[in-house]
Amino acid sequence: VQLQAYGGGLVQAGGSLRLSCVVSGIVFGNHAMAWYRQAPGKQRELVADITSGGMPKYQDSVKGRFTISRDKAKNTAYLQMNSLKAEDTAIYYCKAKRGGFEYWGQGTQVTVSS
Repeated sequence: VQLQAYGGGLVQAGGSLRLSCVVSGIVFGNHAMAWYRQAPGKQRELVADITSGGMPKYQDSVKGRFTISRDKAKNTAYLQMNSLKAEDTAIYYCKAKRGGFEYWGQGTQVTVSS
């Protein structure tokens, strides 16, 4: 099983980035997908998740700014991040989950300069 996250980078406050998570080795359509982030010195936190059926849910701090989506044909989950703030700076990880099984990607760094 592989989850490859990419799309991070350095962006100014107010800018946008789109993260992608390409999944292989599992049946993508059967798994819920999620994006987490971990800032320096802080615990990893859930940013957004989306069910296998496409129902999204967001952490309060990103509602209205971030959009999670998935493309079954491409085995890929996305996180569109708009109106980025300095406090969004973190390593972002994607996760696939089905029942008691979880699979993590390697993380991609997002740095927002103020």
